[in-house]
Amino acid sequence: MRSRTEQWFETKVRYDKTMEDGQQKKVIENYVVDALSFAEAEERITEEMSVYISGEFDVKAISPASYHEIFFSENANDDRWYKTKLQFITMDEKTEKEKRSSVYYLVQADSLNTAVKNVEKVMTGTMISYVIASINETQIMDVFEHKLKTAQQDDKPEYEQ
Repeated sequence: MRSRTEQWFETKVRYDKTMEDGQQKKVIENYVVDALSFAEAEERITEEMSVYISGEFDVKAISPASYHEIFFSENANDDRWYKTKLQFITMDEKTEKEKRSSVYYLVQADSLNTAVKNVEKVMTGTMISYVIASINETQIMDVFEHKLKTAQQDDKPEYEQ
């Protein structure tokens, strides 16, 4: 597992998809991109999707994600995305009462059970007490990370998946 903290945007893309029976059907799919602004998010998803979609498509919505960190799995079977709410437990020194603060993460896994295991795997290295308050499967199809161009990649596009 690896994690990445960025400013993430959830996007919705509408296009004509060829179904298994050969029929064309308009679909709206959800994707996540890292970007610094709405404009950059639109540019990124347009660039990424133009590789996968032949024909026209529309970016129907862009919204900032409620999570800033994503846990990526190295397992090829982990093809689903789960939005996870963790509550970190601390003690308020003045009142000596338990205080919980919620943080959201996006976790890649193949099932709910694997998502729980992946969260626990990442959180094992931390010293803070936490509880998994919720894990819900999302409709996110893929996450596109920004990768900077290196000197050896001058002839490749600046963004790569």
